Amino acid sequence: MSSKLVRVGTIYLPVTNPRRTSEWFCTNLGAELIHLDEGNNHAILNLAHQSFILIQSEKGTLANFHTINDGLMFPCSFEVNGIEALIQLQKELQEKGVSVGEIEDRGHPGRNFIITDPDGNKYDVWSELSVEFKQKYNIN
Repeated sequence: MSSKLVRVGTIYLPVTNPRRTSEWFCTNLGAELIHLDEGNNHAILNLAHQSFILIQSEKGTLANFHTINDGLMFPCSFEVNGIEALIQLQKELQEKGVSVGEIEDRGHPGRNFIITDPDGNKYDVWSELSVEFKQKYNIN
């Protein structure tokens, strides 16, 4: 069966201060700020070929959740192209003072580490680009 959906257009993330968090994404992860509304209630970012909308939310509202078997889960996983790129990004983020976890072997191809934004949202970073993405953008 072919999917009727073509792509995920936007990921919405709860943050207490969209301006501050958009600056964090731009400075640390290379996001591009597309829009910040006048009331600072939301910011739109372009990051890793994906649109993210940072929505002002109550303090303590996070995008993460806990599963029965795996524990903490993330709203999304960012990908880099290989273990060397993962190690380099981890080092760069540590030098910038970003909250960065240790590189982990989770029993599947590649390695991962966790980063945390200013509100405490945690994101996964994985060393494996998807095959479809590599083919689409002609990446080896």
